[in-house]
Amino acid sequence: MEILLVLLLVAVLLIGLVLIPLGLPGLWVMLLGIIGYGALTDFRGVGLATLVAAMVLAVVGEAIEWWIGFRYARQYGGTRRAGWGALIGGLVGAVVGIPVPVIGSVIGSFLGSFAGAAVFEFTHAPDNALRTGWGALLGRMWATAAKTSLGLAMAVIALFAALAR
Repeated sequence: MEILLVLLLVAVLLIGLVLIPLGLPGLWVMLLGIIGYGALTDFRGVGLATLVAAMVLAVVGEAIEWWIGFRYARQYGGTRRAGWGALIGGLVGAVVGIPVPVIGSVIGSFLGSFAGAAVFEFTHAPDNALRTGWGALLGRMWATAAKTSLGLAMAVIALFAALAR
């Protein structure tokens, strides 16, 4: 039974990692999987320290995603509006995606971040819209990489805790 629970935890952690680049709440799926594993094992392996560490990493991941997206849009000359445009465009792009199997949502979120920042900036400063969109695209790429790295850290911490008992 224990090995099945560990395999289920691994499956949920992998699903969460796949969701991150798609712009979906992968870190939160992973956290719920860790909490579920802990509850099913009476929190013998996954204890309070593991849960707190996973929750902190999830919150930091969300904060980094927002901060990097806004930072790059601003660094490339955009206004706060461009940052919001990048965020909204990235989410819409991930949901709509493009018709490419598996990675269509990832490409859609990157293109959506570019388009959102460019459109929102175009309404304020048309001559800087493309540059700002490029900055938002770079920000989205770096944010996805950072968030995926934090997801990997969550997975390692959870698996070490689950297997160490």
